[in-house]
Amino acid sequence: MELKANTALIIIDQQKGILHPRLGRRNNPDAEARILDLLGLWRRSGRTVIHVQHLSRSPDSVFWPEQSGVEFQEKFLPQIGEWLIQKHVPDAFCATGLEARLREAGIEQLLIVGVATNNSVESTARTAGNLGFDAWVAEDACFTFDKADYFGTLRSAEDVHAMSLGNLDGEYATVVSSPHILAAD
Repeated sequence: MELKANTALIIIDQQKGILHPRLGRRNNPDAEARILDLLGLWRRSGRTVIHVQHLSRSPDSVFWPEQSGVEFQEKFLPQIGEWLIQKHVPDAFCATGLEARLREAGIEQLLIVGVATNNSVESTARTAGNLGFDAWVAEDACFTFDKADYFGTLRSAEDVHAMSLGNLDGEYATVVSSPHILAAD
C-alpha cells in the first residue's frame, strides 16, 4: 500500500455500546490495539482522522442516543481538529455529508477500520469504492460477532469477518493488515 500524505483514517463506531455482552461472541480481540496503532500513526503524521458515531433510531440499540452506549470509548475520543461524522444507518456516507467533506479536502484515499466488519465497515467501504475513492480496509483493525445466516445456520464471528472481507477485497476496497500499513509509511 502506498499511503498518500492526505489519506484519511475512518474509525467506525468505537463507542461504549459495542462492548455490551448482549452483542455476543466476537472475533479479533486485538482489533482495538491495531486501531490505536493506526490512530497513533495518523496523529503523528498530521493526516485526517474521521470518527464515525452511530446514533441509532431504535431505543433497544446499544447506540441509542439517550444512554451511555452511544458515547465514544475513552481511548477513541476525537481530538481537536479531527472530524466527527454522525450517522443513523450503517453507511457513514448516507446523509452525513462525508463525501462532500472528503472531496472539498481533496482526499481520495481512505483507510477504514472499526465495527462491525460485516455491517458498518462493509457498507461504508462499498460506498467509498462505488464513489471512486481508493478505499482500504485493515482486516486486523475490525471485528464482528457470531451471526446466523439467512437459513438459520450460526456462523462464527471469524467466518462472518472473513466473508465480509472477501466481499470487499478487489471489488470495493483493498484489504490489508495494519503491520503492512505501518511499514508502508
